Amino acid sequence: MKADAAESRAGQGELSELRPGQSVELLKELHILTRDGRLNQDSRRKLKQVYHLFNFIEPLLKDLSTAERGATLADHGAGKSYLGFILYDLYFKALGRGHIYGVETRSELVEKSRALAHRLGFERMSFLNVSVAESTEADELPARIDVVTALHACDTATDDAIAFGLQKNARAMVLVPCCQAEMAACLRQGKALQLARTPLAELWRHPLHTRELGSQVTNVLRCLYLEASGYQVTVTELVGWEHSMKNELIIARYTGQKKRSAAERLRAILEEFGLDKVLGARFGLEPRVEGVPVTASTAQH
Repeated sequence: MKADAAESRAGQGELSELRPGQSVELLKELHILTRDGRLNQDSRRKLKQVYHLFNFIEPLLKDLSTAERGATLADHGAGKSYLGFILYDLYFKALGRGHIYGVETRSELVEKSRALAHRLGFERMSFLNVSVAESTEADELPARIDVVTALHACDTATDDAIAFGLQKNARAMVLVPCCQAEMAACLRQGKALQLARTPLAELWRHPLHTRELGSQVTNVLRCLYLEASGYQVTVTELVGWEHSMKNELIIARYTGQKKRSAAERLRAILEEFGLDKVLGARFGLEPRVEGVPVTASTAQH
């Protein structure tokens, strides 16, 4: 009996880590809680990441929701839709308006998410079996999306999410980039020439440094691109580094103040690394023409 009581208290202690009113059934379906309502170390880590991200996203949703309509949110690279389901459970469900769209290329995950949303009665959730890049033209999505999220979208999928956000006139973007191989590959291609041209090439002389620098430069360029497109950008940690190495959180809110200096610095960085012709278009830079101002190509809000 004492053992049963201790076990019951342990289970209640674990449930106390959940948010008030949160669906235990949902967390079991997402395998965050075990069938007997327990949290293991891995699920605690996942839950902590999603909660922390929710704390950043909830104020954006509140600012963008009105009495007539709730905010629309597109979650790119949704996977099992941990983030989308928990956002719906903690915010959209009680609000009674607004819609979440999950974008995922793996059809089996899309089907499972659709089935789970139906079973839980989460009517204002839709799941699209398309890539991030393809989603821009998907008929199932509205012409405008208020908030764009991309949690651990690999390589250029984060850039596709940014392009989607610009196309859809997003008022906010919340991005946690993952592996970024494209920049490192571009740096490797011109390494011999760059080593001869500038001492800065020592920063990516060794393969490990190439990968790490490529990741860092990519995220810096993304931030500059967003600033040049009229967004106010904040960069912070998602959670402690002990929980995830892919930990950089980029939050962008549209202000309409497009920074010319950001576009100029973006071009200067690409030119310094010899990447302006290869990657300039990805970050909205038009080919340089003498006498013509530097601009970033962006959608009109």
